This record gives sequence, structure tokens and C-alpha cells, in this order.
Amino acid sequence: DLLNRKQGRLHSFKDIIPIFLYVGIPFLLVLKQPDLGTALVFMAILFGMIYIAGIRMKHLMIIFAAGIAFMPIFWHFLKDYQKMRLTVFMDPNVDPLGSGYHIIQSKIAIGSGMLFGKGLFAGTQSQLNFLPENHTDFIFAVIGEELGFIGALFILVLYFILLYRGVKVAGSARDNFGTLLATGITSMMAFHILVNVGMNAGIMPVTGIPLPFMSYGVSALTTNMVSIGVLLNIYMRRQKIMF
Repeated sequence: DLLNRKQGRLHSFKDIIPIFLYVGIPFLLVLKQPDLGTALVFMAILFGMIYIAGIRMKHLMIIFAAGIAFMPIFWHFLKDYQKMRLTVFMDPNVDPLGSGYHIIQSKIAIGSGMLFGKGLFAGTQSQLNFLPENHTDFIFAVIGEELGFIGALFILVLYFILLYRGVKVAGSARDNFGTLLATGITSMMAFHILVNVGMNAGIMPVTGIPLPFMSYGVSALTTNMVSIGVLLNIYMRRQKIMF
């Protein structure tokens, strides 16, 4: 609602700072858990919404530059296991039987699937439990191994269609609030997909973010289903009903 009231008026940091303070409270609380992955979801939603709300590009670049400048301080407050995850992201062989094990096995699973995969429930890495968390965080690696490049590409195309429809819903909303809400939901899902697929492929750190509608978990599935319901609600009310 705060961002909705400031729609089109994000011309200075005086307008932007209150929004960051508003989002910063839940961000810090979740980060304190500690749950860095979920905390970053808040930032993804925020940046998607302020971009649509009309933030100036120079202000956005200044914010990104400030974020990069504060990285050393941010690193100091990370837990040891979080630091290790970032370290093994750069080189999984630093701890091949510990923190780097997930990434190594995930890459093996995806690579061994080749073009058409090994067949459903025929993957060696997943079915023989070489790949940890293969029903949650690393479900995409299972898809890549058992259905191959074609199956993984098909899933990614479905996700692209989902995100494209989310953008279309945001563009067709009848008011600014609907546009911002649809943008926030679409940004959340896009971030989940990008990070989860990225960490399965070894191009992003392991964060524990689930893959929408694929990873096992009641809370994540419920959140995604409610989010789709809200998008459909916004689309249904894209035009004022005349009596």
C-alpha cells in the first residue's frame, strides 16, 4: 500500500528510503533465523515492485552499488555454514564430502541425463540416494537425470509461460495496486525458479529455496497456489464490472 501511494513519485531517496525500511523489518527478522535464501526473496519482490513503480534507473544503480560496497560487512555477519556454501559455490572440491557434495552430485545427475534422460525412477544418482534432498531443493537435478535435457527444457518452458502470464496480468490490472501485487508475486516466483535451477546447475550458491510446484513441502506449495489464485483474481477484475 505504501508503494501504491508513491506510484510514479519515486523521484528521490526521500521517497525510496521509507519503502526499504518497511521491507527491512521482515528481511532482518528472517535473516536472523538464519534463513538467507528466504530473506533474499523479500529483496527480489521489492526490486521488482519498485522498478514497476517507476524508480529512476540512476537511483537503482546507486542502490546496487551500495549493496556491493557493503558486501564485506555483510560477509562478517554470515554464519559459518553460509560462508562455506559461498566458498564451495566457487569451488565445490574445497569440501567434496561436505558442503560441496550437493553441488557435485547435482552436476553429475544433470550431466548423466544427457538428451532424453535415463527414464522415470531410473536415475542412479537420485534413486540410489547419492543426491541429497532429491525431493526438495534438488528436484530439478532429478528431472534432468531422469527426463534429460528435453524434459528439463520442457519444465523451463512451462515456467516461462507461467511468468509471462504473470507479467501480462500485471500489465492488464485495472489499478496500480493490482499491478504492484501481480508484479510482486511474479518476481517471487521468478526468483525461486532462477535460484533453484541455478544452484542445481552449479551456477548459484545453495540456499535452500524450493522449486515452485515441484519441490516437496506443504508450506511452499500452499504459498504458490495462493499466489496463483491472487493472480487469477487480479486478472478476473482487470475490467470494472458494469451492472
